[in-house]
Amino acid sequence: MKAKVLALFVLCALVVMSVAFPVAAQDRWDGADDLDVNPLECPVAEGETAAEEAAAEMDMPEYDGGQPTDAPDLAGQDIVVVDVPKLVGIGYFAATTLGQQQAAEELGNVTVTTDAPTEANIDDQIAVIDNYITQGVNGILFAANDPVAIAPVLRRALEAGIHVVGYDANSEPDAREWFVNQAEFNGIAKSMIDSMVAEIGEDGSFAIVTSTFTTPNQARWIAEMQAYQEKCFPEMTWLETVEAQEDNVLSFTQATTLINKYGPDMDGIFGMTSVATPAAADAVSQAGLCAVDAVDGAASSEDDAVAVVGLATPNAMKPYVTGDFAGCVKSVVLWNPIDLGYAAVYVLRAIVDGEFGPGDTSVEAGRLGTLQVVNGSEILLGPPFVYTAENIDGFDF
Repeated sequence: MKAKVLALFVLCALVVMSVAFPVAAQDRWDGADDLDVNPLECPVAEGETAAEEAAAEMDMPEYDGGQPTDAPDLAGQDIVVVDVPKLVGIGYFAATTLGQQQAAEELGNVTVTTDAPTEANIDDQIAVIDNYITQGVNGILFAANDPVAIAPVLRRALEAGIHVVGYDANSEPDAREWFVNQAEFNGIAKSMIDSMVAEIGEDGSFAIVTSTFTTPNQARWIAEMQAYQEKCFPEMTWLETVEAQEDNVLSFTQATTLINKYGPDMDGIFGMTSVATPAAADAVSQAGLCAVDAVDGAASSEDDAVAVVGLATPNAMKPYVTGDFAGCVKSVVLWNPIDLGYAAVYVLRAIVDGEFGPGDTSVEAGRLGTLQVVNGSEILLGPPFVYTAENIDGFDF
């Protein structure tokens, strides 16, 4: 009996270790998929833009999205759309919903309802979409919890003549018509690494707190960060990457563990989610390792300070940028999720009206102007936005 208990204990310990054990940087990050990386050009002196312009002039892949079967002609008519994000109840998707409502009000012939689970559970998300296919809607907007698992239900929507547009997190391309990409993976990677280099230098060391090693967006961002860092700043040291499961307490614990483990040998922490970044900032603040002490304005010693750069919403980061802990964080990389939701509605309306379809290279999106098509069936919202002390208080989400 004791032997069985011991065996069970060892098995449980191995399972826990397999989930929680950090992954160090290797030739190719273990969490990444097998897609090719495409690091952007390294920073150049002011005015030297030729290389960046050349990189932007790339051949457009053929359209690879899906198409609805026998969709009714509703050009100019009122349409009913359901928005199914990863989950509801968090600031990020509240912001995308706000943008969708703004677009619907401007257009005047679109009704959008947001409905999603309260946890990022793919099975629950599929059930919500399935329900609206049965009820009958004219369009579905989605942000996928799992790009592969969500694809069958989206294909069923297309087969039912429903228009399908993704945003924030993609599905398999043929399961939707278009995907509104908030920023390309290599663009996020460049902004993240460049922001960190500005704080810790070209030979600094860093660690990463992410959600899980295989979460699609984070996995691709980190893979591109690795490629860009190795290309442009080869003297930097990537210490390790740890999981935090989109959990605030675990994110704080993981960041604190990294601080205690590496001490002065770690110069910066990247947060890859809107949960991990403020939690990492909180951990750095509580450890007294902010670059600037908010109480007396004194800078920590160069050897001790830990920079925090990450993806997060402005409101969550204001305490560390301009608030009570001002100066603890200098750069927050993201995009405007309000604009992301806004663009998704305009794209869907343009599809229904027959003004945008396969082969087109751009689409008009209200106040956002003209958005470009990239990667065959993706529409690029634009370059990442870096929130700093100079601009962050102008945003409220």
